[in-house]
Amino acid sequence: MALVAVGVCGGIGAYKAVEVVRGLQKRGHEVAAVMTHAATKFVGPLTFEAITKRAVALDQFAPGTNTDIEHVALASSIDLLIVAPATANVIAKFANGLADDFLSTMYTATKAPVLLAPSMNVNMFAHPAVRRNLDTLVAHGVRFVEPGEGYLACGWIGKGRLAEPDEIVAAAEMILRPDGPLRGQKVLVTAGPTYEDFDPVRFVGNRSSGKMGFAVAAEAARRGADVTLVMGPGRIDPPPVKEVVHVRTAAEMHHAVMSRASDQQVIVMAAAVADYTPQHRAPQKVQKDGETLTIVLEKTVDILADLGLRRLASAKGPVLVGFAAETENVVTRATEKRARKHVDFIVANDVSRTDSGFDVDTNAVTIVGPSGAETLPLQPKSRVAIEILDRVEVLLRESRSADRASEVRR
Repeated sequence: MALVAVGVCGGIGAYKAVEVVRGLQKRGHEVAAVMTHAATKFVGPLTFEAITKRAVALDQFAPGTNTDIEHVALASSIDLLIVAPATANVIAKFANGLADDFLSTMYTATKAPVLLAPSMNVNMFAHPAVRRNLDTLVAHGVRFVEPGEGYLACGWIGKGRLAEPDEIVAAAEMILRPDGPLRGQKVLVTAGPTYEDFDPVRFVGNRSSGKMGFAVAAEAARRGADVTLVMGPGRIDPPPVKEVVHVRTAAEMHHAVMSRASDQQVIVMAAAVADYTPQHRAPQKVQKDGETLTIVLEKTVDILADLGLRRLASAKGPVLVGFAAETENVVTRATEKRARKHVDFIVANDVSRTDSGFDVDTNAVTIVGPSGAETLPLQPKSRVAIEILDRVEVLLRESRSADRASEVRR
């Protein structure tokens, strides 16, 4: 899709640049690696050559690089320059027009957008000279992926850790695909469990952490969507989106979703909503008086089914994505669920596995859609979110094309 130059500077975060390259390649982009000599102390050029299938640019005066003035030729052909990690040294060079190596010379020669992911000691990042250089680059139109906070390689704690590769790749995608189908669209995502109380102390619930729904909401926001996140109880902070709605029960989630559904272009029901709720909620704690306790459960309202029926009745509505958490016959049940609930995609996973599903950072899913079932390998939930929304964007494009064709016929 695009040719992206990834500049790698000398810092402990250089190892993450390998995953940045892989993430860009998974998005279909071609990558050219550019390394400073200090970067080679942390990661070998051979690593980048092996995964990019291109020679790594190291020295603008190396034999064989001067027939077409390689740093200028590459600068003229790239669609984006990423520098990760961007050290205080290279930030200073870029801000002050110094061009004494391949990377800094290419920066001054390119007209492509530039994205920097700073990484350094917390005090360095806060130093007035560094802040001044950052401000200068912002004024020049350079964009940034903010460093994270936490334990740094120097042993200190604070802001300065290189952003995660998925964040850097997502920021790059926002630059390379600024006019994607989700930009400006309203997207509602549900996440987490619901808790169905049977007394003021106890409840019926499940092990959902909300991580999958949060990943979808974060990815949709990165693509420019106006995201509403309806989340059940949990221990994890939600991603930064336009609106966060906190609910506890299935009934509360139903109301929150249905009251907003008519304004949405996409709804992703990633929450693990309880199928049953106690028929009666005791006003006081139920005492431990006997050997057994009987709780009568009744079905909750099916949010996804209601959304599908509403869309079916109006013949038009949001793209609907549901989830199916199963422990057996996963694809068969997901296929039946998709047809029964009139949705576009069902994302099915086997929650009996310990490495995917509830309360872990990875997932292995099968996406059941209009073209059949596609099984995806075990991967981070952030990557699964990308796969889901890539397919949603295809449906949005097709829908718009159909609408335009209908207008022409009229």
